[in-house]
Amino acid sequence: MTNNSRSFSSNNSEDFITVLGLGSLLSERSSRTTFPNLCNFRLGRVPNYRRVFGHPASVFFQNDVANSVTLEMSSLSAEYAGDDEATGFICSIFEVPNDMMMKDGIPSVAYLEREEEFDIVSVPYLDFTAIGEKKREGGILCTRSSDETFLERWGKERFEKHYKKYGIHTIWGWKPDSGLRPCAPYLRHCVLAAKAMGQECYDSFLDETFLVDRTTTIRSYLESNPQIMITEPPPGLRERYGG
Repeated sequence: MTNNSRSFSSNNSEDFITVLGLGSLLSERSSRTTFPNLCNFRLGRVPNYRRVFGHPASVFFQNDVANSVTLEMSSLSAEYAGDDEATGFICSIFEVPNDMMMKDGIPSVAYLEREEEFDIVSVPYLDFTAIGEKKREGGILCTRSSDETFLERWGKERFEKHYKKYGIHTIWGWKPDSGLRPCAPYLRHCVLAAKAMGQECYDSFLDETFLVDRTTTIRSYLESNPQIMITEPPPGLRERYGG
């Protein structure tokens, strides 16, 4: 199986980089908290990748919204799923100024700090605003990585501070039968963001996003756990996790 993605490189214009959002970045409001100067916010599709709640995120522990008892602590990433373009998901697409994203053709430290656990890669995507939904090159996406890559990039001390101190001994080593579940306030936030972008985006999030078992869809999971969508985030985080 060949992964057609490649390491992040600037094949966009010299001044702007195209970002593909799969979770919280489905919300333009949320995207602007990270990228205040973004432009041309729109929808498209990432083929050949699966959207999965497959790893815990340190930020959920830092914000006290992770539940390590029930294992409701996972975040989203995309993972390569093969050459069948029917596999994929609807994403947000937007451009951001290059100067804060890139340095000498690779992601800047500032950007990597925001997305510390991921592999940032450049992948093809379909732009729904283009005539004939033209396939384009060079949208950057947060994809599945490995514990080894995290340790090489950031070191053991950071891993212990961001994960091990919370009782988490692996970021990317969670098996399909591990019982890992989405962080509830984050899942609610993503669902609301997808719904606000229209029915097609909403259905894609429900039906083309999976738990760590790669089988259970978010639609099925929410049907079994309806309390997630009616439970407000903690008061101090209602804007951040408000869709």
